[in-house]
Amino acid sequence: MSDQDFARQMAGWSLTTAEITYHMPDYRHLLQSFIWQDYDLAPRFPRLVKFLDFWTQNLDGPLATVRVAHAGILRPVQLRHVKGEWALH
Repeated sequence: MSDQDFARQMAGWSLTTAEITYHMPDYRHLLQSFIWQDYDLAPRFPRLVKFLDFWTQNLDGPLATVRVAHAGILRPVQLRHVKGEWALH
């Protein structure tokens, strides 16, 4: 984490993640997802809104849905012991 990110958190910014589902430009019946993540101010999310405005004005894939999640200001990290590990493949 950079000093700028820490300063933003102290000013009320929080880590925001958006899952953007959009229609493929050439195949409108197909959906694809894109993950956007940055520090933003809840609940208005000005950076996310700016990004979505850019998307709608400059990209060909029309938006289908946008799901937003954000973490609150600095909080303690919870650690727990894991007794095992599963590996796939």
